[in-house]
Amino acid sequence: MNTARTSAGLARRLNLDGRYGFALLTCVVALLAPLAGGDALRTAWRYERSAVAAGQWWRLLTAHLAHLDAHHALLNVAGLALLWALFARSYSPLQWLLGLFICTLAIDAGFWMLAPGLQWYVGASALLHGIFACGCVAWIRSGDRLGFIALVLLAAKLAWEHYGGPLPLMAGRPVVTASHLYGAAGGLLAGVLLRPRHERLY
Repeated sequence: MNTARTSAGLARRLNLDGRYGFALLTCVVALLAPLAGGDALRTAWRYERSAVAAGQWWRLLTAHLAHLDAHHALLNVAGLALLWALFARSYSPLQWLLGLFICTLAIDAGFWMLAPGLQWYVGASALLHGIFACGCVAWIRSGDRLGFIALVLLAAKLAWEHYGGPLPLMAGRPVVTASHLYGAAGGLLAGVLLRPRHERLY
């Protein structure tokens, strides 16, 4: 009985209980399933300015689900799991959907207006930076000082990428570091617009 309670408590602390666990599983499948389509699907889904200009608007959405390879996708899944454990209960599911929409708009607008020379883009890392920023704002608005610390760490990471390039973990890979800035900006905006919950489990 104690083991079951401990497991249930741990699952709740990691936001893996009930509908939260199911929602995370759905997100993981959404990130990994496109790998089955191989290079053809990645090419058809990735952001390309000329293709979007020609009317292939779906690329503004699908680019965030496509990945370079399995390693790239698994890194994004690991990042999502960490952010999920930290922030999943900061907003309602509907609010998170709205927040993701705002982040997506910010990223795509950044690509279109600020990066006209960008040839192509795939990956969920920009959205993950948006989620992180949005979650930090939720903590701050809920009176948690850790939100300020986390936001400073995010700003330091973005500054590193701006002046020094991608982090060593992604060295040698085509990382569009500006996308992280666009995503974080969208997350900050979403955090300002959305009213966070005050439920924290730790």
